[in-house]
Amino acid sequence: MKTQRILIILTLINLVVLVLSLAERRTVAAETVSPVLRARALEIVDEQGRVRASLTVLPAGTSEHGDRYPETVLLRLITERGRPSVKISASEEAAGVSLAGPSSTKDTYVIVEAKGRASSLKLRNEDGREQVVKP
Repeated sequence: MKTQRILIILTLINLVVLVLSLAERRTVAAETVSPVLRARALEIVDEQGRVRASLTVLPAGTSEHGDRYPETVLLRLITERGRPSVKISASEEAAGVSLAGPSSTKDTYVIVEAKGRASSLKLRNEDGREQVVKP
């Protein structure tokens, strides 16, 4: 009988120590915040697994037409139908913001660009009307 009481008391003490140690671990884990997230790219997906936003670094290269383009950081915000409606890009040569119309459009957009020492604003409607503003 005396041995049984001692075993029960030791079991209760062990249970209390276990609960306290688990509570302490959760507190420490919640307070620890990684100061930097390092990756080559970042994608945010919706509940269906579709990419809805991405942040990537595109390497320098040459286009199909032979034009050289620099390394560029590109942020894309993408509609549920897969259209990148907002693009923000930055490189050593240029920076720009592109806003595209809804997924049902092809030629409705706004582009704000600073390239070299010049800047411009290009507006285009679906009906083909276009206006370019340069200082």
